[in-house]
Amino acid sequence: MIDTKLPIAFQGVAGAYSDMACRAVFPGRETLPCESFEDTFATVVEGRADLAMIPIDNSSAGRVADIHHLLPNSGLHIIGEHFQKVEHQFLAPKGATFESVKIVRSHVQGLAQCRAFIRERGLTPIWHADTAGAAAEVAASGDVTQSAIASKLAGEIYGMETLAENVQDIEHNTTRFLIMSREPLDPEPDSGPAITSFVFRVRSVPASLYKALGGFATNGVNITKLESYIVDGTFKVAQFYADVEGHPHHRGLRLALEELSFFSREVKILGVYPASPFRLTEAEPSGD
Repeated sequence: MIDTKLPIAFQGVAGAYSDMACRAVFPGRETLPCESFEDTFATVVEGRADLAMIPIDNSSAGRVADIHHLLPNSGLHIIGEHFQKVEHQFLAPKGATFESVKIVRSHVQGLAQCRAFIRERGLTPIWHADTAGAAAEVAASGDVTQSAIASKLAGEIYGMETLAENVQDIEHNTTRFLIMSREPLDPEPDSGPAITSFVFRVRSVPASLYKALGGFATNGVNITKLESYIVDGTFKVAQFYADVEGHPHHRGLRLALEELSFFSREVKILGVYPASPFRLTEAEPSGD
């Protein structure tokens, strides 16, 4: 059971998009900033927070670095997902103008999502650990040549001027978050649309992935996300992260997972959880 007296952990500082996601999903709940993703996971494992809100990928900038490596050994289970609209603000200290600003700071994802705006303005981008942290640092400096790309909430918290709103390159800029807990959710198979997330490994030999995933095609299971990364120094073993539609107790997915286990190694379920309504309302394209 979730202890609602404990906060929700996120990576970053107050005003980060992860902070906004926590507040959107759990209004009124306390949020707990953590310095790194490892610290965020540890905070929940050690019982200092109930849940962790973890960004996994963005519709314009791709996956969030390191998350796929950290998830399998985090000690936590995925119990939900949240799609957060990301509307970047161009923030600067009081007294700054477009003409005075020369440098823009933000997380690498924030900078990547605003490439066109940065290039058009001729700004020098500098990476920061997180968007809200960049805003806090720029605000504290008072340097009118500095700016930050961060959330509206960060601008309000740190008392910054908003020189421009919604500076992201594409309108549909959205980040998908995973909600993680010490205990699995284990929803009823017939309680509604579900997502199952898991990792597995295959050897880097011809047709290994084709054989491992064949059961999903033959059993009509839709794969909505599939990403790979190398896990050993020889570059001969790849680990894959996958999201599929359905519950493991459904016949099609059960058979597909059995076939996957036959052709691959170390299949590990990371979570079974309700599909976000966003998947239906936004009519996301199939990942197959």
